Amino acid sequence: MPQIDYNLTIGDIKIPNPLVLASMAGLTNSSFAITRSAGLAFLGGYNLDEATIIAAKELVKKGRSEFAYDDPTPVIKNELGVMNATEIIAGVNARSTTLEPLLEIAELAHQKGAIFELNAHCRQPEMEAIGAGQCLTRDLPKLATWIQEIKQTDVPLSVKVRSGVVSDVELARTIDKAGADVIHIDMMDSGPTLVKKIRDATALKIIANNSIVDYTSAHKMFSMGADYVSVARAAIAGDTILQEILAEVQFYQETVGWYNAPKHICASGDLRGLAYCCMPVKDCPLQYVLKRAGITKEDYVLIKESFKETKLGEGPHTCFGSMVWCCKITRPCPWRDGSLQDLDFSDVEYMQLKKQLADTFLACRNLE
Repeated sequence: MPQIDYNLTIGDIKIPNPLVLASMAGLTNSSFAITRSAGLAFLGGYNLDEATIIAAKELVKKGRSEFAYDDPTPVIKNELGVMNATEIIAGVNARSTTLEPLLEIAELAHQKGAIFELNAHCRQPEMEAIGAGQCLTRDLPKLATWIQEIKQTDVPLSVKVRSGVVSDVELARTIDKAGADVIHIDMMDSGPTLVKKIRDATALKIIANNSIVDYTSAHKMFSMGADYVSVARAAIAGDTILQEILAEVQFYQETVGWYNAPKHICASGDLRGLAYCCMPVKDCPLQYVLKRAGITKEDYVLIKESFKETKLGEGPHTCFGSMVWCCKITRPCPWRDGSLQDLDFSDVEYMQLKKQLADTFLACRNLE
């Protein structure tokens, strides 16, 4: 499959594609990851301190797979060395009841050009009993402090969490304000609606996890604002699922120009859908969304008008006299499509400018 540039980065690390291999205890190591078509693979989860290592060994006795090494550091160092010889970006998912081991592995990940992922996700009773895993999300001040300390290593940081434990939006905002780069969220039963809430409420990169089993399930997450989707159990049997999803994502990127293009606002899309909206002249969802985003109607119009300096400013025969007000390319419109043809302006170029417009709206919203 030919390589295309999705223009994806986490911190200063370029990610080859928007598919992520999620960590799975006792399974996701380098030999597993390098046989999968992910752009980013999280190894682990690794248990870093005495308490989590003991708990992991108890889980192994009960038949659960775990990475339970007495000294995990040399193992992780070796695994990152293997991953560095591939095109797949490595991430290290780790848990601990104390901060110091997390800082050590975060620094190692930074040195190896990897991403560090703080595990605030696991829910095994043995881990919860010692305050590890998702217990962190029940103590937001502690979680924020740990994120701030880990970011002092300059490592690109993801935080893996589970929805439905606490207020998901409050949790996401805490992670964002503390300085993390990514929220990797197990949607449980929440689905794309939660992705939209996080996209609208934070500046975080979003990895959507849980029940990603085909392109349809992945596209639902992308269309609500996920930057990445992560595959876990569906990848155990082999690479077929990842290959099929990636082929469809690549086709969408090549033909539409925006692999995770949002739905329209009037179809319950996230804030990025403002790029498709028309003049604020009628009572429609646009009015509510602008108010929620803290963007005045006057500023909305000014932002749109500023893009008239691009090719979007063309199209005098469209509804409002230029394509800055036109909708998503996948929605048929003879006036817009006629203007594109007259200008020799491709669908991909059109949507890439709409993405720039959407990014401008996201940058102007009020996140307080």
